Amino acid sequence: MTRKFLIPVFIVLILFFTVPIFYLTNYSQTISLEDKKTVYELPYPGILPDHPLYIFKAARDGIWAFSTRDNLKKAGLYILLSDKRAKMAQSLNRKGKTDLAISTMSKGEKYFLKIPELLKDYKSQGGAIRQEMLDKVKSSNNKHKEIIQELLKNSPEGTQYRIAEILKLNQTSQSQLESL
Repeated sequence: MTRKFLIPVFIVLILFFTVPIFYLTNYSQTISLEDKKTVYELPYPGILPDHPLYIFKAARDGIWAFSTRDNLKKAGLYILLSDKRAKMAQSLNRKGKTDLAISTMSKGEKYFLKIPELLKDYKSQGGAIRQEMLDKVKSSNNKHKEIIQELLKNSPEGTQYRIAEILKLNQTSQSQLESL
């Protein structure tokens, strides 16, 4: 009888302790001081731009962005889309598809460049932006900068000027975020 009682209690205790630990470890968004790398988990990108069905994903993203009207929600959506593009660029770069990685990263940074303006509009309309959102945006920007620098380091000589332009977009976003 006590065995039947102990097993469910044991299972509940395991779930009680493992679920919060899993949640906390998978969603950390802080900056590590040892190696100055941003600890920010980029989302799974799904299919990459070199896949034949990618056009449907891009169309879906465009419709999703067009149909989102709230500035704060749209900023969150642009964070997601730009983070996915950054992860795609990183994956494409590792596959040796540098040109496609550069154009994908450029599109991601163009999405990201819209975020500070959306947040300023939201703030001017009387909305309060939570510190958690600002931290997420800044961590995302730092992670993008790391990926761009990785692209710059691993790219052939003729493509470095294009990556430098993407880095300028990233720095523009960063300076706009500082004024929030």
